[in-house]
Amino acid sequence: MRLVPGIDQESGRGKSRLSYESAILLAALSVVVPMLGVVLLLVYSASAREHWIVLLVIALVVSLVLALRLRARVVFPLYTLSNLLEALREGDYSLRGSRARRGDAIGEVVWEVNALSQTLREQRLRVEETMALLSKVVAEIDISVFAFDANQHLRLINPAGARLLGLHPRDAEGRSAESLGLLDCLAIEGARTVRRSFPGGEGRFDVRRSRFREGGLPHELVVVTDLSRALREEERQAWQRLIRVLGHELNNSLAPIKSMAGTLRALTARDPLPEDWRDDLSTGLNLIGDRAEALTRFMLGYTTLARLPPPAKRATDISALLGRVAQLQQGVRVICDCDPVRDVVVEVDPDQIEQALINLLKNAAEAMQQQGEVRVVARIDHDGAGNDRHALIIEIIDRGPGLAATDNLFVPFFTTKPGGSGIGLVLARQIAEGHGGTLTLENRRDATGCVARMVVVV
Repeated sequence: MRLVPGIDQESGRGKSRLSYESAILLAALSVVVPMLGVVLLLVYSASAREHWIVLLVIALVVSLVLALRLRARVVFPLYTLSNLLEALREGDYSLRGSRARRGDAIGEVVWEVNALSQTLREQRLRVEETMALLSKVVAEIDISVFAFDANQHLRLINPAGARLLGLHPRDAEGRSAESLGLLDCLAIEGARTVRRSFPGGEGRFDVRRSRFREGGLPHELVVVTDLSRALREEERQAWQRLIRVLGHELNNSLAPIKSMAGTLRALTARDPLPEDWRDDLSTGLNLIGDRAEALTRFMLGYTTLARLPPPAKRATDISALLGRVAQLQQGVRVICDCDPVRDVVVEVDPDQIEQALINLLKNAAEAMQQQGEVRVVARIDHDGAGNDRHALIIEIIDRGPGLAATDNLFVPFFTTKPGGSGIGLVLARQIAEGHGGTLTLENRRDATGCVARMVVVV
């Protein structure tokens, strides 16, 4: 931190103990004192005329010297302030005015200028630290970032963007968007997923364009995200899960079929046939038929899930739909709290919503071992998306043991119930999402049991 001469210094003299205002007043009065003394001498003295002239000259010289000192006292602090403000304008926040003090007109100004300089210095330090962090983040992320000026010339590129273009950052900066092959990206409004080929790779890319200003001039920011790698990874994991489940179900059905077929082959090869061969043959064929039927049901559930059509929405009375679903459920008592949606008509696919609710009620009944009661609560709420649309919220509340684990709830064909298909919850969630909503399951907080909450945008 550097110091400039203080405002209480006057032309190299020591520090004044008077305030700036008092010092200026005394200096101004001292300018007129010599002339006033000469006038008084002339009035009360009978000296010769030559003496008057000498006294007047001496008084004028002394007054001139004092006036120059007054000018220096007034101008010197202003030069100090000028130097401080010039340093601030040039971005040098290390300069400070010395001898700034409270209770003094110019001292107060220098005090505030020093405080402003410290504030600007701290702010610039924070900005530099933030920019350093931002630069490191932009350099490390695996997303291509490009910034273009108003003339569509590249002004900023991160390492990921350079790899995508197959260029060194120094070779890319300053070139036009057309020469870089990014002119079509600057024509995109907002965000769009496109299939493109770049020198550094090809596939599906998410391209986002936005505008910003720097130095008062318009600039454009283009962010390109390679979706192919993430999609391939997700696709690979999805296929692995599907093959694992399909293999498990097929093995569960084909293994006993293969074993029983071998047993029946050995039975029919015996000569003579045992007396009870007909009973053994009938039992084996029944087992093969049962496992084949279970495998058929499994594949039917798979095709149902894979071929779910888009919802065919039409005006639907929600309270009537919930009443029908409640009557279909056997084994448990279904209590409908439907007063908030009584006589409410919404645009949904009643067949799909009914199928989803049947699956959820069936799960609740099985969790309670087909006894007790299940509550169905429905209401209309705002969807929270900042528009005039609303959401139909249906909650199915049971008194079962609750959820032990939720990781695999919505994994297709995963089930912990004997004979379960593992598609009920997946199908219900797919129906809810087809209506722009969600399906969640969570344990109750007021008692044991589970709450299945389906939200449908209407």
